[in-house]
Amino acid sequence: MSQSDSVFTGKIPELYDRLMGPMLFQPYAAALARRLQDLTAGHVLETAAGTGIVTRALAAALPPDVAITATDLNQPMLDHAAAQPGAERVVWRQADAQALPFPDGGFDAVVCQFGVMFFPDKAAGFREAFRVLKPGGQFLFNVWSELELSPIPHAVDAAVAARFPADPPHFIARTPHGYNDIAAIRAVLDAAGFVRVHTERRTERSHAVSARHAAMAFCQGSPLRGEIEARDAGRLDEVTAAAAGALAARFGDGPIDAPMQAIIFSCFKPA
Repeated sequence: MSQSDSVFTGKIPELYDRLMGPMLFQPYAAALARRLQDLTAGHVLETAAGTGIVTRALAAALPPDVAITATDLNQPMLDHAAAQPGAERVVWRQADAQALPFPDGGFDAVVCQFGVMFFPDKAAGFREAFRVLKPGGQFLFNVWSELELSPIPHAVDAAVAARFPADPPHFIARTPHGYNDIAAIRAVLDAAGFVRVHTERRTERSHAVSARHAAMAFCQGSPLRGEIEARDAGRLDEVTAAAAGALAARFGDGPIDAPMQAIIFSCFKPA
């Protein structure tokens, strides 16, 4: 993983939340929150919270007696999240999921939506989730399935790569969709000490207002933007337009409705 893959600064947080959120993240945020609906009291930790899409779903789904702490490595993402309505009860804190600033055994659940792919040391991230959980606590996270199972990012990845044939940017394939070997992930979870590991491949619908909207989300509202600008900052709009053209050719000029697939992992610290 490139160091730039985890950089969410500048205009990215606002575009990420406004464009990516409804298109990719909200359906899975609701799915994760539902899996904790039996929790009536305690403390939930979210790592790699980003702009708070899952955080707001948790705040809406969980009763007031459940405290919520949300963390992310990127302060600009947290700043954006904290300014949004719907998560006023949340404690926001900058933190590295691979070295959490919390004592052992303090949380009833740890939640991470589409974040573990960005951990340089995934084993360390899993060990930290295990450490801060109470005995019997649940670790709940998801990762994207293989890129070809999500046609919108698949089309964007191919279109952007084609604009730079000598040095194609493959952030989408490399990082968001680059960590989905279930057996390998289970092995790391087992090594961290987790038990009762359950996986579910879950297909949802991805909706975009238009091809342009979807292209803007990926090319200008994600770390793919940094990869494009590193190659030629003056071509950002051109490359975005190329991605929009590829999406329009595949899905039409109007609203897009396409499948997407992720893998949900649920596991527990022994009681």
